Amino acid sequence: MRAAYFSPMPPERSGVADYSALLLPALRERVDVTVVKRGRKKAPRGTDVSLYHVGNNPDAHSWIVDALRREPGVVVLHDFVLHHLVAGMTVGRRDGHGYLDAMEREYGVVGRLLGHGVLDKRIPPLWESRPADFPLASYVLEHATGVIGHSRTVADLARSSGFTGRVWVVPHPSWPVQELAAVRVAPGLVLGCFGVVNASKRVPELLQATARVRESHPDVTLLLVGPTSPGFDLERRLQRLGLAEHGLVREGWADEARLWALMAGADVAVNLRHPTMGETSGSVIRALSLGKPLVVSDVGWFSELPDEVALKIPPGDDEVELLTAAFELLVTRPDVRETMSAAGLELARREHDLGRVADLYAAALEEAAGGAAVGDAVLREVSEAAADVGISGNAVEAKEIARRLAEVELGS
Repeated sequence: MRAAYFSPMPPERSGVADYSALLLPALRERVDVTVVKRGRKKAPRGTDVSLYHVGNNPDAHSWIVDALRREPGVVVLHDFVLHHLVAGMTVGRRDGHGYLDAMEREYGVVGRLLGHGVLDKRIPPLWESRPADFPLASYVLEHATGVIGHSRTVADLARSSGFTGRVWVVPHPSWPVQELAAVRVAPGLVLGCFGVVNASKRVPELLQATARVRESHPDVTLLLVGPTSPGFDLERRLQRLGLAEHGLVREGWADEARLWALMAGADVAVNLRHPTMGETSGSVIRALSLGKPLVVSDVGWFSELPDEVALKIPPGDDEVELLTAAFELLVTRPDVRETMSAAGLELARREHDLGRVADLYAAALEEAAGGAAVGDAVLREVSEAAADVGISGNAVEAKEIARRLAEVELGS
């Protein structure tokens, strides 16, 4: 089986590029993969199935969607909310009518009117103010022969949007952790937050909770790593909360080696966001690989994390108080941190192992290339294996097998 692989690749500063650099060597052990050169609109001759990695960044993914719209294939949906991508591919290319058509196809006349309001600058751009309310995922899904998502959340969203093709849930792979020298930025407990610094990452609430917990634990330090979004006034917020001089260490964009070293030196990883774009966080997967206790928002894929690896904070009026309480628990209870660390390492090993993920990718691509014949062959092998060990059709074990097959959308 020959697969064409459409994705941003290093040295592009993209989480999906890092993802593909991790996945490709393992996938190539199982499938004949050709990485398609950036900007090319067609898979190489002789390709059996094309795999398109799609995220919300138009700079990284527009060319991939252009190719998908020419030749349908399997889409890896790194974000479900694709409004920013669609806006970049329409409004960003001076194709206002394309944007209006996309809004009308998914949201009817009201959607088109809202699009006119954006184009006429009567309302703020929806891709900035309300993207989660208007995901525009069908712009991509209508050309997909199948969808790979990293969570049940994305699978359910794809189904609820009307997608009727095959959907596979494949976990985000974890990085093999090499020997590395951890960088400690402060002597006390360090809360590490890694990624773009903006309001949707709940940085204002994170800063407030850090300032509160430092009132009783002044040796706690917040490490913020990542670029600051334009328009987000971080310095003013730090000054107001008294974190500008003490309690915060700030780093901008970090390359892979520096990112791993800083994350390894943190005691707790904090990854908050609301609204969610349907994404799975590469930073959280890295933290699990390192055995870091997690504090996350109780939304989307983050809600699917087992309770033993993450403290989940619902966005809302009580968010700062709940965050403060979570930090207080982790500061004062090293035994809780140790238990969460062990659970995180086990989850990374069990669910996110790179070899397991590559196997699931290969199986999905084989099914996409072979169609229903592959699914029928799997069902036949499972049935024969069950019969060989004496499991009858009415047995309790048979019902459990059927339930597991239904989870991966095989059988009825």
